[in-house]
Amino acid sequence: MERKHMSAFALYQSITTSDSPPAKKPFLQGAGKKKKKKENGVSKMNKPNLKSEGKKMKKKQQKEIKREETPETELTEEGAGVSGDGEDLSDLLTDLSQVHNSRERASRLFQWLISPVPAKTFFKETWEKKPILVQRKNPHYYKGLFSTAEFDRILRQEDVQYGVNLDVTSYVNGKRETHNPPGRALPFTVWDFYESGCSLRMLNPQAFSSTVWNVLSILQEQFGSMAGANVYLTPPGTQGFAPHYDDIEAFVVQLEGKKHWRVYNPRTEDEVLPVFSSPNFDQADIGKPILEVVLEAGDLLYFPRGFIHQGDCLPDAHSLHITISSFQKNSWGDLLQKLVPAALEVAMEEDVEFRQGLPLDYLTYMGVQNSDKNDPRRTKFFSRIESLMKKLANFAPVDAAVDQKARDFLHDCLPPKLTAEELASSVQGAPVRWERGQVTDVCAQITEQTRVRLLRAGCARLCSDGDGVLVYYTTDNSRVYHKEEPKSFEIETEHTDAVEFLIHSYPKFVTVGSLPCDSEEDKVLLAELLFKRGIIQTAEPL
Repeated sequence: MERKHMSAFALYQSITTSDSPPAKKPFLQGAGKKKKKKENGVSKMNKPNLKSEGKKMKKKQQKEIKREETPETELTEEGAGVSGDGEDLSDLLTDLSQVHNSRERASRLFQWLISPVPAKTFFKETWEKKPILVQRKNPHYYKGLFSTAEFDRILRQEDVQYGVNLDVTSYVNGKRETHNPPGRALPFTVWDFYESGCSLRMLNPQAFSSTVWNVLSILQEQFGSMAGANVYLTPPGTQGFAPHYDDIEAFVVQLEGKKHWRVYNPRTEDEVLPVFSSPNFDQADIGKPILEVVLEAGDLLYFPRGFIHQGDCLPDAHSLHITISSFQKNSWGDLLQKLVPAALEVAMEEDVEFRQGLPLDYLTYMGVQNSDKNDPRRTKFFSRIESLMKKLANFAPVDAAVDQKARDFLHDCLPPKLTAEELASSVQGAPVRWERGQVTDVCAQITEQTRVRLLRAGCARLCSDGDGVLVYYTTDNSRVYHKEEPKSFEIETEHTDAVEFLIHSYPKFVTVGSLPCDSEEDKVLLAELLFKRGIIQTAEPL
């Protein structure tokens, strides 16, 4: 007998624990029919009845869509992952926690994400160049990353706010709409929207899911750039978003159900690797897709920024996928935006040629109104500009500009999700505690014989602000993007060599006594400071 499709909503009803029962479906449907009214002066939205319209739109898709191979697309099938066929992600993360170099840990996790495509081949031939599709015929490959059950748990237990953590969207008859009411997103209303045919987008699942947080905090070391994520839950026979392109490298990970995807080339050279995401496009604007495929659970689709894409659900299944993103504003141009103004400031201080005055009459022959003039003074003016631009490179403080980018990256970063070993040997697992009415184990101290290292390879960085030297670090960051200011503290100039020594020694442990400080006391004091900030761990628990 053919298995009847069970909707996502029915799944939630079947797995929700008895202490938090879901609202009954008939009541939700009735709630969806309420007319628009005002509550405390705020207009309440009618919930769109999109399901019937969506089914009509998808009747033509009863047959599964065949994908079309193109030169721009690599297709790989039935890949076996690093974690083994069907192994739960939690088992993989447990194995990775035994890898003592966080860079190696990030490399292995990324290889699992795109397996069986070799990471070296991916970055050489595919990254920023073209889409790639991995079809595994293994619905359990990404098991444990996220689920509809987790989505429902978050709605019930966490403070999820419309527009901040969750978007309710629809795309019908070429029109994209957002249906966010004000306030907290509670299951009663959210699942009512879903049953009415709306898509749900969770904007920062890493703030609520420890597994997503763990995965992204590891991967950010692979990219050298913030790794973020959105989760998308779409009802059968509907579409939540219009065709568009993004300003990030996107890894679409299909977790449940299936989704029909179409990917299109950038329309012009100007839209290759764009700086900003696009507005919504009409179908007539984007031409024919270079890739059309139905992603099923366990499949992966990657496309670079600038590639237009759209996804819709077939009539017989819902879809849950997570898009892992990276490399936003991480181009050469973004670096030069920091470098060129700094170079110009230095050049004007050190080279009189940059301080010499403009010609008295330059306004009479330069500018748009004079651009068609055949005036030899214009040729001379452009020649002078070219000469100054060439000289400007000699004054470029490249390392300082890179440090500015690094500070931005460290501010963007998620804090590390500590392994059991890291927890036991870092400040978060220090034995000091309250017991029997008093504080105990305060005597646990760092000595010159204590062996230490950075907690993670990229968790701290030395930077100069011109007046002093600061250590920027990620270990106190929030799981919510930019919820807090960048974390940094100033250190004594004589301690910079010791911090550099620790950074470059990773992943090896070194004794506190080997730190290049002026005195034994300074070595211990510096180690204690870094330990209290959560930047270093000890080889053995204190």
